Amino acid sequence: MPAGEPATQRRGGADAGGFSALTARQRFQLHEAVRRAEIASRAEFSVHLGRTLGDDPRAYAERLHATLKTPERSVLIHVDPSGRVLEIVSGAWVRQRLTDPEAELAATAMKTSFAEGDLLGGLTRGIALLAEHIRS
Repeated sequence: MPAGEPATQRRGGADAGGFSALTARQRFQLHEAVRRAEIASRAEFSVHLGRTLGDDPRAYAERLHATLKTPERSVLIHVDPSGRVLEIVSGAWVRQRLTDPEAELAATAMKTSFAEGDLLGGLTRGIALLAEHIRS
């Protein structure tokens, strides 16, 4: 998949250098976490793991989110480990169910794991928390 596209359009793919930080087993575990979150919340989840293109990480994540098949029902998590960037972008349907403080709790959990060197753990915990809040 070319750089600049979401690393998971729900379940697969990678951008230049993105998922190389994860082993094949970890990628499978991440895809399973996304699948479980989608079933539980009825929202679409995408993870973009790779470089932020441009100077504004939020704008970049929003552009990626806009490319998704159903952006209004989607959550995009953009992580640029080398740039220490985490952005969570959600569509209108999701925002009716997920508050900013709830998204911030998930972001804090992810950042804590990332700081401990646990990229996969942070992503899976964050995805699960987001799905739980959307479902509530």
